[in-house]
Order: sequence, then C-alpha cells, then structure tokens
Amino acid sequence: MTHPTVIEKLAVLADAAKYDASCASSGTTKRSSKGVKGGIGSTEGMGICHSYAPDGRCISLLKILLTNHCIFDCHYCINRKSSNVARARFTPQEVADLTMAFYRRNYIEGLFLSSGIVKSADHTMEQLVETARILRHEHQFRGYIHLKTIPEASPELVHQAGLLADRVSINVELPTDSGLTRLAPDKNARQIEGAMGGMKMAIAQARDEKKRFRHAPTFAPAGQSTQMIVGADGASDADIVGKASRLYDGFRLRRVYYSAFSPIPDASAVLPLKRPPLIREHRLYQSDWLMRFYGYSAQEVVQATDSMGNLPLDIDPKLAWALKFREHFPVDVNRCSREMLLRVPGLGTRAVGQILASRRHRTLRLEDVGKLTVSVAKVRPFIVTCDWRPTLLTDRADLRAMLAPKAEQLELFAA
Repeated sequence: MTHPTVIEKLAVLADAAKYDASCASSGTTKRSSKGVKGGIGSTEGMGICHSYAPDGRCISLLKILLTNHCIFDCHYCINRKSSNVARARFTPQEVADLTMAFYRRNYIEGLFLSSGIVKSADHTMEQLVETARILRHEHQFRGYIHLKTIPEASPELVHQAGLLADRVSINVELPTDSGLTRLAPDKNARQIEGAMGGMKMAIAQARDEKKRFRHAPTFAPAGQSTQMIVGADGASDADIVGKASRLYDGFRLRRVYYSAFSPIPDASAVLPLKRPPLIREHRLYQSDWLMRFYGYSAQEVVQATDSMGNLPLDIDPKLAWALKFREHFPVDVNRCSREMLLRVPGLGTRAVGQILASRRHRTLRLEDVGKLTVSVAKVRPFIVTCDWRPTLLTDRADLRAMLAPKAEQLELFAA
C-alpha cells in the first residue's frame, strides 16, 4: 500500500477545513522579521483562505487540518468517527514545511491550523503546539498563526498555544447546551466555557505584564474567537444572539462566527435534511454588528425577531427594529444624539461620524445626507432635515414593503 504524498494529503485536509468559518486575522499586532537574524515573515502587507483585517487588507491564510481522523462522533461533523470519508494526517514538520513553502512563493502570509482529535485531546494539542513551535523557533516565522485549541486538553498545553499563536479559538459549536448534548455527546458545554474563561484570564494577565515589563512575552495578541453552527438544531435566532452576547460579555471574544449547517454525506438521522438559507447566516452577522458597533443590546436585537424568535430574511435586523419601534422616529439629523443616528436604517457608523462632524459647521439638508448613504430612500422615512420632513410616511402600513429589497432574477453573464 503506497503512502499518500504531501499534495494528496493537502487536498484532503484543506477540503476538510473549509467548514470552519473562524479564520479571520483581524486584530493581530504588527509583527515583523526585520532585525531578527534568519527571520522570515510579517503580519503586515498583502500576501487558499482569504480573511480581512480591520483596515480592509486581504489576508491570505493556509487553512488546513493537522488530521481529519477523530475519536469524537459529533453528528454534524463530516470528520466524525463514524463518517465514511478519506482520512489523512500531517506531521507537525510537514505542516511547517508547507507553510514556509507557500509563504516563500507569496501565496500566503499566515496559517490557520485546526485538527480532529486523534488518540487523545492532549496528544492532538501537543501536535498543534509543536507545529507552531517549529515555525516560530526553528524557522523564525513572524507571520500570522491562528490555532484552534481543544477544550479537553490540559491548560498547560493550551497556554503554550497562546504563547506561540496570534489568535486562538475554541468552538462552542452549538448555541444551546441541549443541542450540544444531543448532537455532540463527547463534548461538554461547561468544559468549553471553562477553557474559554482560562484563556480570557491568561490574555488579560499577559497584557498587564506587558504594561509593566517591556520584554514580557506576548500571549494571543489577537485574542480569542469562537464559532456556532446555525441550523443543525432547533435553536432560534434569539437563542443564538443571546448566546453570542453572553460570550462577548463573559469572555471578551474578538469575534463570534456563524456557520450555516451544511448537509453532509451519510448524515445522521437526527440532522435536518435541508441546510438553512445562507441569508440567515448573513442576518446573524448583521445582528452581531448591531451589538458590537451600533450600541444595540442583545434584548433589542431579539425585539426585531418574529414570533418564532427568528430574524426576518427579507429585511435587515436594523430596519426590522426601526419598523417595530416607529415611535422613536423620525429623528432630526441636525440635533439628535449619536446613539439615535446609529439606529437610523441606512446610516452606517462612518456616515454618522460624518454627519456629526458636518453639522458643527452648517445645517444639513436631505441632499447632504443622501451623499453619505447608498439609498436615501431607505433613510428618508426616519429622519428630519432642514428641508425634509416625512409627515405620515413613517407611519404608513406598507412602509416595510416599500423598503424591502426587490426580488430580482440574477444573470449568470451580467456585466
């Protein structure tokens, strides 16, 4: 029996990693090999998986699994123990060599490494840490590294991962404890949250030491993130938003990622037959933005859901909230607070900042606001300017139908 080549293993393990959405590299500190003897790599500049930094730069990452062998039998996972898929395994040295080869060809500028659980959680975590150690210490690699840590592994190994990686992540997998118990019987919600709590304390301690001691080691400078699968169980959007809010507040996460459940070959009978609409995932990301950047509480986002606790698919959550609470509108863009401007549908954070800056010098007209937004028609029912007042427009019964995006047939070869 011939052993698979590195390229053959790469084909299997890169494909197996595509289900993990939490590979963004935003928030990392600037790290450069300049001045490091024999060093290579940087977390700056343009560089296969594409993520985006806060300033809009595209970050290319080699996104693979160390192995897709797994002793766990999570129903929703294509790499579960009982799944009939091709299996492969890299050694830490092979992953390190691949990363350096891809980097030298300017294909990537970092690594996102996850793994199935093979032998034991500690054994797998040791392999992940060893991969990062080879890159950092033997190759002097200063590029971006994101490690997916294993909550069942010993705290000492997880701590070593934080010392070597820019970002670490621990997936909570499902939004409810009951869903996790039913679909991932080998995992424990309290254990996952305990590992996230330990990581939070280690990150805070490292930042405190860095303030007091200039040469203190960095620890996961890009923080920690997590991922939830959407649509594999019966959790509503209200459940998911509530869980995300508790995770942000309790563990100071940089991001919560949402991954729409995708039916897999030889699926378990307890899983739904159809995947949820991808627009549902998009609406959850929009609700996440409302909580992180627009000052909405989780309870307010939940107020935008329907009777089943799900966000509307035809309109965004911000517009859904505004339509439910029309008594707060219209607002005068020349007088109202920043908090209320952020709640106007169609106005983003940048547009609100420009309105606040501009109104110090002159009175704004509807035309001025229109220049700051993609669709002034969406904004008009909710604002007052010196030359515009919506009168009865805000209270129209058909306002939702007027503002909802029109359905259109997409063209494959449209210009």
